[in-house]
Amino acid sequence: MMKITLPIPGRRALAALCGLLLAATALAQNPIQPLEFASETQRQRYHALIDELRCTVCQNQALASSDAPLAADLREAVYRQIREGRADSEIRQFMRDRYGDFVLYNPPLAAHTLLLWAGPPLLLIIGGILAALIVRAQRRRLAESTGTPPADDPHS
Repeated sequence: MMKITLPIPGRRALAALCGLLLAATALAQNPIQPLEFASETQRQRYHALIDELRCTVCQNQALASSDAPLAADLREAVYRQIREGRADSEIRQFMRDRYGDFVLYNPPLAAHTLLLWAGPPLLLIIGGILAALIVRAQRRRLAESTGTPPADDPHS
């Protein structure tokens, strides 16, 4: 009995064809459209704002670097408002009204953000005081164990 085999493309060729089809499908579904600005100033404002605004889904990622769908929508909103001629402060206020102060990397100083602004300096001061107290207590213990008065003792 004689076997007849039909020529079929090699596995590598088939894999390459599948890869090309997948890439073409992905590009067709998510085309990259360059943004058009009326001036270089508008382009700079856009990039400054999307670097300054935080993606509310990604937590600590700017809109510029986030791949989240919401970030894409927010970038589009910023672009649209710049094209409409709105000022940066109006765009920031729009984002704050919609998403709260969290959308700003530098939230305003207000009663509800006071702990956010005052927390780090307070923790630094408290840490310094605790470190000084610990060092002082250890010096006293060392002085008591050796029988010499501590260097900061006023009665020596």
